[in-house]
Amino acid sequence: MTAVALDLAAIAKGIADARGVAHKRDIDAVMRRLGLGDRMGPVPVGDDCAAIPDGDGHLLLAIEGFMEDFVAADPYFAGYCGIMVNLSDVAAMGGRPLAVVDALWARDAAGADPVLAGLEAAARLYGVPVVGGHSNLRAASANLAVAVLGRAGPALLTSFDAAPGDRLIAAIDLRGRFREPYPYWDASTGAPGERLRGDLALLPGLAEDRLCRAAKDISMAGVVGTALMLFECSNVGGCIDLDAIPRPEGVALERWLTAFPSFGFLLAAPPEQVPAILARFAGRDIAAAVIGGIDASRVARVRDAASAEAVVWDFAASPLIGCGSTAPDGHP
Repeated sequence: MTAVALDLAAIAKGIADARGVAHKRDIDAVMRRLGLGDRMGPVPVGDDCAAIPDGDGHLLLAIEGFMEDFVAADPYFAGYCGIMVNLSDVAAMGGRPLAVVDALWARDAAGADPVLAGLEAAARLYGVPVVGGHSNLRAASANLAVAVLGRAGPALLTSFDAAPGDRLIAAIDLRGRFREPYPYWDASTGAPGERLRGDLALLPGLAEDRLCRAAKDISMAGVVGTALMLFECSNVGGCIDLDAIPRPEGVALERWLTAFPSFGFLLAAPPEQVPAILARFAGRDIAAAVIGGIDASRVARVRDAASAEAVVWDFAASPLIGCGSTAPDGHP
């Protein structure tokens, strides 16, 4: 798929100003208020999950909250996403889920039912039990938060381990459709549970086989917005080839750059490991491609088919989520 006559400056500005990226900027204020940005211990704070060393591995704890308008407009999918997106966070760190808890507010039992139906369906398909939570069926409005506990081995995938010279890979399940009018690319509802579970298992497999150390699931910030967070945490920069990003037929690039795929991950890996990583995704019919390279610039850029570049973010000038390492060598 070829990008023709792109206005790179406008695309770069659109990514930086997008709603999904703006929401990620809120993380910086929270990190500073809680004093978390300087805690560069065994597992830095600011990744997709909290990773807690435990025996010969790690416990993983992820949580997601959902905006009130989304829960009101599509309660079933909000419940479904409560599990789905948390499981992506666990997988992005090389882990497997153990159990789910949820906190649900609704006006009454009838209002809560579609949310619970979505939670139940996703729990069954992905094979992870809901083991408890909190409910209020006398609330003024509908709200939902879901947390997942998982476990990973000693080898984590993190946002802090991308290194100059790595290749940036995007792996996205294109076998879906937009859940109109939203930016959610849904390749999950209606898919067989065995396939969904097997697809997520690719990520812990990559960690356990030491094929890569850095990964992040593609969030509401989109492909490039998610790459910004990966770059910042690892104190690196890089250039993303817009033409190389896996994209469904008939979907405009500008819309795809703000899409939130149900299965989408970025991975940073040494060049020699790339063929094996791409082969694993291809073996499960998931589109995966090298979409750029990582360097030491601390500047994120995008590139078009003619090799013109535009800057999206300069981390030396401004933080995004405030989670980069401050270690003298630039690494956690």
